[in-house]
Amino acid sequence: MKKHLSADPVMKELLQTVTVEIPERPGNIYEALLRAIVGQQLSGKAAATIYSRFLDRYGGVVPEPSVLRSEEIDDLRTAGLSRQKASYLLNVAAYFENNSHLIADYHELNDEDIIQELTSIKGVGRWTVEMILMFTLNRPDVFPIDDLGIRNAMLKHYSLREEGRELKRKMVEIAEQWRPYRSYASYVLWRSLDQK
Repeated sequence: MKKHLSADPVMKELLQTVTVEIPERPGNIYEALLRAIVGQQLSGKAAATIYSRFLDRYGGVVPEPSVLRSEEIDDLRTAGLSRQKASYLLNVAAYFENNSHLIADYHELNDEDIIQELTSIKGVGRWTVEMILMFTLNRPDVFPIDDLGIRNAMLKHYSLREEGRELKRKMVEIAEQWRPYRSYASYVLWRSLDQK
């Protein structure tokens, strides 16, 4: 993988200075979506606190979709959730109650099929699903083009000057050479932002 990515001179240089740990085993999509929704637009610490309060309602474990779906929005709000986030959690629960096969059969779907499936849930966007593909399902070839960190790292390391659609086109063009390891290249780009 590193040899393949090193064909890109910029990535080769980054690989010499950045250490990346890849998640080892797949996680649970349902749980990852609940956590992602709770954490939307919050700091890591605030998200962890609210998610912990949410789990405390269920004895510290992730509620089954049928259990969560039976909740009222106002009851969920006692954990510190906004009305909108509580509604989104109920949407996720309803989806997985009716589509429980996806929890077990995700390995049979390609990345784009999973994106299409999960973004049909109100409150779940493409970026959220891309993060789940990378960090929960350990998919090797995801390129989250709308991620601010990825954009900033590419602007910096590739000296890009383009904006808007032209910038996205250029980013996709650069990332094509990383296939089938665009997830790993993305991890490298994120980590590069942590360096001085």
